[in-house]
Amino acid sequence: MLLWLTLTTLWSTVCWADQMYGNGKGLYFSSPQDNGNVITGIRVSVSPTGFIRSIQVRSGPTWSKKYGISVGHSQEFILRPEEYITQIYGSHRIYIRYLALYTNFGRMATFGKHVGQSFVVYPDQFGKVLTGVFGQYQALGITGIGFKWDYPSELSTVATTK
Repeated sequence: MLLWLTLTTLWSTVCWADQMYGNGKGLYFSSPQDNGNVITGIRVSVSPTGFIRSIQVRSGPTWSKKYGISVGHSQEFILRPEEYITQIYGSHRIYIRYLALYTNFGRMATFGKHVGQSFVVYPDQFGKVLTGVFGQYQALGITGIGFKWDYPSELSTVATTK
């Protein structure tokens, strides 16, 4: 019984190490942690009314599956070599409405329309970069989103030792 209670507590949403922004209702998604590659691009689909329908992450040369709803206008933000996403600004109202991605090269990409409650996300330690996304979605789009951070040098070291 104690083992079951411990496992239930560890796997509950209360114990997530990373924070999710938005209402967070619906089906859960999480991009795979690719220890051999860092994020090299983001593809976001936006509805005509301006909320985020889906998101894809490119790790190395490979795109993840599309998380969310597979309709809407898609935009891509491809990173340059040694460029990393270091901060994210966004907003939500029922669905995620806006994302602005900032890189260590001073570049920025925006998706959607800025409406609702704002949030700012950056890593908890200097030098960490965006390595993944997670969240939840329903019939019309992404209802909640969170971000995974890690050090790019550690990810690169793992890739060269394989």
